[in-house]
Amino acid sequence: MSRFVDTMVTTAHAGGRERGMVTGEPREPVRRTWFEVHQRARRIAGGLVGAGLEPGGAVAVLAGAPELIAPTVQGVWLAGGSVTMLHQPTARTDLEKWAEDTLRVLRMIGSSLVALGEPFDGLAAVLDQHGIAYRSIGDLLKAEPLAEPVPTGEDSLALLQLTSGSTADPKAVKITHGNLFSNITAMVERAEFDFDTDVMVSWLPLFHDMGMVGFLTVPMTFGVELVKITPMDFLSGPLVWPELISKYGGTTTAAPNFAYAIVGRRLAKVDDDNAYDLSKLRIALNGAEPIDPTAVRTFTDAGKRFGMPAECVFPAYGLAEATLAVSFAPLFTGLTVDVVEAGPLEAENRAVAVPADDPRYDTDEVRRFAVLGRPLAGLEVRIVGEDGEVRAEREVGEIQLRGEAMSPGYLTVDGPLDTRDADGWFPTGDVGYLVDGQIVICGRKKDVIILGGRNVYPTDIERAAGSVDGVRAGNAVAVRIDAGTRRERFAVVLESTVAGDADAEHRLAKEVAARVRDAVDARPYSVVVLPKGSLPKTPSGKVKRAATATQYRELIDSRA
Repeated sequence: MSRFVDTMVTTAHAGGRERGMVTGEPREPVRRTWFEVHQRARRIAGGLVGAGLEPGGAVAVLAGAPELIAPTVQGVWLAGGSVTMLHQPTARTDLEKWAEDTLRVLRMIGSSLVALGEPFDGLAAVLDQHGIAYRSIGDLLKAEPLAEPVPTGEDSLALLQLTSGSTADPKAVKITHGNLFSNITAMVERAEFDFDTDVMVSWLPLFHDMGMVGFLTVPMTFGVELVKITPMDFLSGPLVWPELISKYGGTTTAAPNFAYAIVGRRLAKVDDDNAYDLSKLRIALNGAEPIDPTAVRTFTDAGKRFGMPAECVFPAYGLAEATLAVSFAPLFTGLTVDVVEAGPLEAENRAVAVPADDPRYDTDEVRRFAVLGRPLAGLEVRIVGEDGEVRAEREVGEIQLRGEAMSPGYLTVDGPLDTRDADGWFPTGDVGYLVDGQIVICGRKKDVIILGGRNVYPTDIERAAGSVDGVRAGNAVAVRIDAGTRRERFAVVLESTVAGDADAEHRLAKEVAARVRDAVDARPYSVVVLPKGSLPKTPSGKVKRAATATQYRELIDSRA
């Protein structure tokens, strides 16, 4: 039995009898101990083995209810299989196209079995129509429990984490039992978890690595109390998040930056100073997208009224290829911002992050980046330039990683793929630098906008646009135009409640263009104002930059 499964089973029979998982909030909360989850998982494991699952086999899961997902994924691991969380259709999804894409994913991962559960039970007819074999999770829960876990090795696959949307060729990151154990152990050590007293509160999607690994696998493996709602619960009423932290005495939570911006603005409008109690919150992990210091300050300023310590903000860096977490900022220090001179940073060749003489000077002459901490135990980091040379401290280049938590590669429609070099280094595609051994990220290599020999990072443009009144928080995107040519430019696409009012749109676009010009010394080619809900987003609410670029091109073509 792998160390990962052994720890999970041991926990279920020990501390898992007292601690557990709350689901069903905010309407009908139900709590099950981790021991009870384990007992349900044993039944699912027995059902999967009875359905023909072989050791090492892949099981695809299509479910949204956390109370079903938790025992299902554990059941797959007890049965010796690997888990793939399928892309979930929405009300606007073309089910024919979705079924075709799902078949491609199943062929890619070598799976002939889908575990189907709420709220997607109604898709059974679609699966039948396309010949996709499935088992109802409800039926699996009626099976005889598996007596003993199926033996698994450290190199056996545990997760196949899908990384692309349905409009692109699918690709799955291969995560082994050894990868999982290394990363989750390193995370709980660096975060100084107290399994007896910590309470985790999460709305993160379980088909994303931060939700599945960080806020389901970690508490389920080590027996940490968990309160779990769905992304739709959060997006339909963001203040449910602080409400649950207050109700259950939450100590640990996590979200992308945009969510902190939204909740910070909502909290600031709450009249009752006693509406929430956030005093026990010690970790509010901010990751999965660039961290905006302004959004963090909005959140901490608003939370102060409710007893929330500002130092609970916990910047982090992670990616699916590292299982989840790469680095955590030091505990109880809050957000540390590195303020650097714009000129040396944006030099096209041999860029350097030179500390600004006056970090308070907030103009186009400086750039601000969150410091994301040192790599977790078992991981190494280096910065490599375009010439292949390893860069020194504060020299900018691509971030590369290697170590125990790093994936052995991908599964693609064309077969397995290993992107590591001969020495095991993985190129992340992220551009950044090191400060005292801590990681700082400037942006994605593929998204950098090159203007007149300068490297301009989209996040600087987006932060400037988002600072204008009328722009919805977290809903401004910088789009590259004519990338890679001498005519390379950029546009800004944003959401606003003034969309549809031509005069108001014009005023807003003009102000955004001016604010961006002040921030990055370059004016956008155009500013497009869209109504709320127009930008393409992930189910967790993050804007998709590449899809927005496609949307922009289609919009411009339609107006031509």
